[in-house]
Amino acid sequence: MTEVEKLRAGLEYDFYDAEVDALKLNAVKLCQKLNAIPVTDYEEKEKTIRELFGSAGENPVVLPVFNCDNGKNIHVGNYFLANYNVTILDIMEVQIGDYVMIGPNTLITTVNHPLNPMGRRKHLGIGKPVKIGNDVWIGANVTILPGVTIGNNVIIAAGAVVTKDVADNSLVGGVPAKFIKNIPNDVE
Repeated sequence: MTEVEKLRAGLEYDFYDAEVDALKLNAVKLCQKLNAIPVTDYEEKEKTIRELFGSAGENPVVLPVFNCDNGKNIHVGNYFLANYNVTILDIMEVQIGDYVMIGPNTLITTVNHPLNPMGRRKHLGIGKPVKIGNDVWIGANVTILPGVTIGNNVIIAAGAVVTKDVADNSLVGGVPAKFIKNIPNDVE
């Protein structure tokens, strides 16, 4: 298998591989293009978001500075908002539902590395997808780790580190993020 095939299969892969690196370099170029467009040029911003992402629903908004690893693995629903300084390390798929707001300085990552030093010396990575439901508000300075699924109508409190799945209609916070309380859903 090639390193890209290993990556896509959810196996350990060499992140220094030329094909893997080419995916990242393409994303870097498109992120630079997106970040250089004036925030008030809505039409050009949306066109570039659609060029960068795998798919996007109605009215996607991405404020600068946005960074990602691939771009094509990011799929967002209607009325998506990524505030300032959001990074999505989308080695694997990141599925994001409708009406999702991501606060500034947030990191969503699908990539992890071995615990043993020899694996890290070999530049190994392994990816796990992230899924975020509808009507989710992710506060500022949040980190969402690989393999996490976040349900519908969820609030992630500012500064949280999400290491485990989050149930529908929940408010979570802390490091690591823990359930705080249920929240009402008035759109069902």
